[in-house]
Amino acid sequence: MTTKSLEELSLKISSGLTPLRSNKEFWANGTVPWLKTEQLGEKYIYDTNEYISEVALQKTSLRIFPRNSISIAMYGEGKTRGNLSILKIAMATNQACCNIDLDPKKADFEYVYYFLKTQYDELRNLSSGVRKNLNAKDIKNYPIRLPTNIDDQRKIASVLKSIDHKISLNNRINKEIEAIAKTLYEYWFLQFDFPDANGKPYKSTGGSMVYNQSLKREIPVGWSAVALKSLFENRTESINLNDIESGTPYSPIDSIPMKKMSFGDYQPSSEAKTSLIKYYVGDILIGAMRVYFHRVCIAPFDGITRATVLVLKPKNSDHTPYLYQVCNEDRTINMASRISIGTQQPYVNWEKSLENYEIPFPSNAKIIDEYSIHIKAIVKEIINREKENTHLSQLRDWLLPMVMNGQVTIKS
Repeated sequence: MTTKSLEELSLKISSGLTPLRSNKEFWANGTVPWLKTEQLGEKYIYDTNEYISEVALQKTSLRIFPRNSISIAMYGEGKTRGNLSILKIAMATNQACCNIDLDPKKADFEYVYYFLKTQYDELRNLSSGVRKNLNAKDIKNYPIRLPTNIDDQRKIASVLKSIDHKISLNNRINKEIEAIAKTLYEYWFLQFDFPDANGKPYKSTGGSMVYNQSLKREIPVGWSAVALKSLFENRTESINLNDIESGTPYSPIDSIPMKKMSFGDYQPSSEAKTSLIKYYVGDILIGAMRVYFHRVCIAPFDGITRATVLVLKPKNSDHTPYLYQVCNEDRTINMASRISIGTQQPYVNWEKSLENYEIPFPSNAKIIDEYSIHIKAIVKEIINREKENTHLSQLRDWLLPMVMNGQVTIKS
């Protein structure tokens, strides 16, 4: 083993920048992926949430960082600082990302990524200034311990990579089957193309529609407007810190997943703070603060969360797959935003507002039964894969420091 600074192992280390938001030509018709620190943390970054224009590249000092560069968050809220990812496409970044283009003759990018994963706390402790930010100089000088032989680096990385590959595969499968569940819901309950008595799509084949004054839209004949309070009970069962059993899963608002039906990971109960409430397996959890309204999921086990999360118990547990989609609808989330109250951190109140939100509801629950029966197996599969991913992540994180410190030897 030898120790080299990141700068010694790299072709280039630098941060990005943010083109002027006021200059529309920098952002209009953007085709260049542009990364922000909020996306860092997943192992691979295949796409970005925003794009800049070619003009922005030409008229600023922005540069494109090549595929397989490592990007580290130099600052960001909460636990963001110190997060890192591997860029799997060439992209630009903002100034909060420190990007490392490693020399492939000196270091394997996968190995360096895994080594830096073990250094999360150490990197964060380098932070300086009032806002506790990292800086590019500290990152350039950061010592990397690695085998001198590139092949040995790759062997170590390959063991850890195989675990991550399984996690990634599970995530891809879950994403695909969740998309199927959502598409079917939209066809049946938003576009009203559920199977009619002859098994044909209702609205597309001329099913009768009628205007509903309450919903201000046409719905199938026989359907009605139903408030969410008819479908859910709002759980408000509080619990004191001293009454929490050891090992109870703790899921604060920022642990509620985004664009995922469920989760397997959780924090230890020792991390729990005040204003705690219980949730139970099968409950629908919704972030109750405006920036978290899009975090909606099905609870995979009993646990605790904070009062900043709405915990809704389906009145008919057999309809949970359908009711999850109701809560995860764009219209439901947009409604929550419109009726949220407060200035600094707007939140939604169940009793005073959201419980009265109305949705189209079929006169015959058979349609909901049929949807939920088909999707119930998908929900179970998703939850099982999420739990498996949690166990695999724990195994990887347990192995990681021992492999990097030479306590575990990787043989060919």
